[in-house]
Amino acid sequence: MTSVLLDPTVVLTAGFLVGVIVLAGAALRAWQGWLELKRSELERVPAGRSSGEEGSGLGTARIELADLKERIRKLEAIASGVEL
Repeated sequence: MTSVLLDPTVVLTAGFLVGVIVLAGAALRAWQGWLELKRSELERVPAGRSSGEEGSGLGTARIELADLKERIRKLEAIASGVEL
């Protein structure tokens, strides 16, 4: 008569359950590490920028965006055969 605890199905199920728990723990730890990395990236002030210069970065980005839009408009005009 074999013991119920040594039944191959019970052993496989218990091993699978332990494996899932280990993998879930590792995934949770990796996720927390990734979140901490992203938090530190958000908190870090880029080199060369002081706290008073943050607004100028936004203005520069807007100028670059307007320049890119203008270039796209010109390229679309060239593609459609319209002379500027």
